[in-house]
Amino acid sequence: MHAQGSGGGGAGTNADLRIDLLGPVRARRGDAPLALGPIRRQAVLAALILRAPSFVTHHQLLADVWGADPPGTGRQVLPSYVYALRKTLDAAAAGPDRSVIHSGRGGYRFVPAEARTDLAELAEEASRARHAKVTGDLDAALEHGGRALELFRGEPLPGLPGPLADSERQRLARRRRTLHQDRAECLMALGRYPDALDELLAAPLARPHDEPLAALRMRALYGSGRQAEALAVHQETRRRLLDDLGVEPGEELRGVHQAVLRRDDRFLLGRAAGPHAAAVLAPRSNPPAQAPPDPARAVPDRRLRDGSDPAVVPRSRRSDLPGDTACLVGRERELALLTAPMSPTAVSVVAVDGTAGVGKTALVVRAAWSLADAHPDGCLFVDLHAHGAPQERGGPRRALRRLLRTVRAGGDAFPDAPDAPDDAEDLDDLVTAWRAATSALRLLVVVDDARSAEQVRPLLPAGPGSRVLVTGRQRLPGLDADLRLTVEPLGTGEAVGLLRELLGEPRADQEPEAALELARRCGGLPLALRIASARLQNRPSWSLAFLAGRMSDDARSLGELRAEDRSVEAAFRMSYDQLTPEQQRTFRALGLVPTAGFDALTVAAMLGDSRENAEDLLEGLVDASLLQQPHPGRYRLHDLVRAHARRLAGEAPVQADADRAAVLRLYTVAGRTAGDWGPEGFSTGPDVTTSPFGSWREASAWLHAAGGELVDVVAYAAAADRFDEACWIAEALIEFLVRQGQYHECQAALELALPCADLATDRRMPVSLRNWSGMVDLYLGRLRRARSWFTEALRHGGDRCDPRERARSIAGTGVAEWMLGDIEAAVAHLDEAVSLTARLDDSWLAGISLCSLGAIRSQQGRHEEAFAHNAAALAIAEKNGRPRAISNVLCFAADTHLALGQYTEAKDLLRRAAELAREAEDLPLRAASLSRLATVEQLEGSLHAAVETHHRALAALTRHASAGLEMEVRIRLGSTYAAAGRRTEARQEFQAALSLPGAGDHPRQFGLARDGLSDID
Repeated sequence: MHAQGSGGGGAGTNADLRIDLLGPVRARRGDAPLALGPIRRQAVLAALILRAPSFVTHHQLLADVWGADPPGTGRQVLPSYVYALRKTLDAAAAGPDRSVIHSGRGGYRFVPAEARTDLAELAEEASRARHAKVTGDLDAALEHGGRALELFRGEPLPGLPGPLADSERQRLARRRRTLHQDRAECLMALGRYPDALDELLAAPLARPHDEPLAALRMRALYGSGRQAEALAVHQETRRRLLDDLGVEPGEELRGVHQAVLRRDDRFLLGRAAGPHAAAVLAPRSNPPAQAPPDPARAVPDRRLRDGSDPAVVPRSRRSDLPGDTACLVGRERELALLTAPMSPTAVSVVAVDGTAGVGKTALVVRAAWSLADAHPDGCLFVDLHAHGAPQERGGPRRALRRLLRTVRAGGDAFPDAPDAPDDAEDLDDLVTAWRAATSALRLLVVVDDARSAEQVRPLLPAGPGSRVLVTGRQRLPGLDADLRLTVEPLGTGEAVGLLRELLGEPRADQEPEAALELARRCGGLPLALRIASARLQNRPSWSLAFLAGRMSDDARSLGELRAEDRSVEAAFRMSYDQLTPEQQRTFRALGLVPTAGFDALTVAAMLGDSRENAEDLLEGLVDASLLQQPHPGRYRLHDLVRAHARRLAGEAPVQADADRAAVLRLYTVAGRTAGDWGPEGFSTGPDVTTSPFGSWREASAWLHAAGGELVDVVAYAAAADRFDEACWIAEALIEFLVRQGQYHECQAALELALPCADLATDRRMPVSLRNWSGMVDLYLGRLRRARSWFTEALRHGGDRCDPRERARSIAGTGVAEWMLGDIEAAVAHLDEAVSLTARLDDSWLAGISLCSLGAIRSQQGRHEEAFAHNAAALAIAEKNGRPRAISNVLCFAADTHLALGQYTEAKDLLRRAAELAREAEDLPLRAASLSRLATVEQLEGSLHAAVETHHRALAALTRHASAGLEMEVRIRLGSTYAAAGRRTEARQEFQAALSLPGAGDHPRQFGLARDGLSDID
């Protein structure tokens, strides 16, 4: 039996939870405020929210909150903070899968879907304001911008320590200032100049050298009839620039200054002088006769390079941009990046990539329309059709001919000749002519669907201030770009928002759950969402739930996403056809990976290749936007891309079967290598002597990286009718999952594998899986059910039962009987198990049996026998070399020393046990050993040290920990508090133990907690 004890679990949800950061940090559930505790704990919460939904490593979290002065205890301090936050924020019965903070190996992740935040509302309102402003709905822009500003309750994150909070305060101040400026620009466009000025004055103070803000204030003052004050703003800004930076104002501010001096209404206000201007401005002399100015370019940032005013110089302008899409949801961050200011003296290049159907072109076209006014010489659109039909594809030669014809206003110096030879000399001539033609122009060029940097480089214009936006599925590392942006699929909430836009809010809101499911089925891919919406629009009788149901199967999901010439699968197939044969082979194999995330080793096993070559192939698929890389070394397929890869793999069934067998064998090898049994502890199943893992630690780390997806591997094998593999993998993984305290995952894996056991050719499996079911129930404190499993295993095995499994059934029965109080029967079964293990050389089973016998003898006062059993178990464990097995034995040996009052010896053993449990990454065992150590410290009279050690034990517990183990720790902590006279804290711990989900399933611990509470009261 494991030294940690037993326990249970529960589930629930987080409803009506709201967390606000735009002011003092606060949290509420419904109308009830939640106490978030000390400021440092609030900083940890804020850091997780600010980096959500990303996984935040311990190192990153320490750096965010403590900066260059981390706590002396290092990352060990974090679990206590997170544990307290979960207790406060999670609903009373929330299970680990519904916690607002998820744990992973080496860090945590805040789950945005489990709570509402004012930061999310700010982003939504700011996005709506920007969209309304871009589309010309200025009243709506003012309304949404005002709502965004109302969310600020003072300085964001006041008093929170750490560099992340500092940078976020600055970023949010900039966001607040931008909202005020955007509202001021809307008010200016509406002619409400005094209101615009008020808005600018309400903005938080910017940098004293903020020239765009100064220019906007000057325009608002001028429009309000305060010309002298506008000139004073210029004078003050110029003085600061000269004094602080030693530079003169830039082109924009100088242009506004000159326009104020000239009282140029058209330049400053976007209109000719009218009644309003006449009422607020003094008369001025008539300007010289000139051609009528073009109002489309009457904005402050459009001065010509010779310093002249574009409002008085006629210029033809060409725009080839496609029409802007009406619905573009959830791309505010990307749009902000694409439209951010860039160098006015150079050609700026932005490369945008992403998988097929993710909405790259729509995004870039929206950005191009937003940028159009800043490029007065034209906005050009070139579609290279890299993923179109062969007859549609064009190289740079054809594109250059059309571009030259465009900028020369129809000249025919280079007539279009698509069939002419594409020789290097002709291309060089075209490039030279293009650069000469554009050297004095400020252009915006959109190059769509590019496949290589070689296609794009010749198309770059030469005029300073020009900008080129390039889209393509293939990443273009060979292109010198100022910004590279990968467009990801929409999040679930944004995908639902796009559905509401496309279908209309009334129809989508009638079926909110179905809309959510449909968004998930489409994987947040805008093309899929648009096709699904089109199908629903064409079939009014279909409900959203009906279409989502039709898409519930991978084999049908892609078939449903087809409408005339638009097809998600066809878009994926075009990308696939562009791959090399090796990449195509790899892509098909990826469709058979059993987990959502994977690494190069997984693929190497399927390809029968080295890890290095597999990684090169995967990186090529990342560059082709067919594969995502959420973390370095980890990869995943979009759900719809996975369905496509699986369909392609099905076209070669023999190869698919071999790939599936290879990847399942890898998981079997990993589990057997990582466990305390060791590969030699399995008498049947695949030969694992040729393992890619150099040690149990390496195998354990590989399994850790799979996170919560290990049970999915068992389900995958069962669904593929690979019954033996399903059983072998479940058997191999249970001990690893137990080390993490993931008992619910253990049960899920066993429930999936047990039906397969009766269909497997390995007849050891029915007995082995029943034995493991009994062991898991022992850990969970379900003692009678555990004994039933062991009894059933013995019956099922019969006379031909595998000797190892028979010994394990007998030992498990003995442990269950001991914990149930039947000491005589327990000793008989455990003695028999020890005798059997001597012939089997089963160190794992020998350790369990000897430690259990030692504990029984110690309880009977036969301490010498107990020491002998423990010494024998320790010798076996140390020979085996697995730290978890050694730690377990040391805990039992410490109990014997404790029974004799040998506190020093007990402490030494428990400290070593806790350290070995940490090394083995066995969190429940670490918590149990620390809690025992705290008990010894209490008995020695070191109450303060005991409290601290108990809290370290609590911090080691995860959301998956058994209720029984947590009850043990809290009961001991409550007893320590009571001994120290801290009755309030003692009462809180006993009450917490009694209120844990599943506490009633542990009568011994429940009685101890109730008695402790009664003694306090």
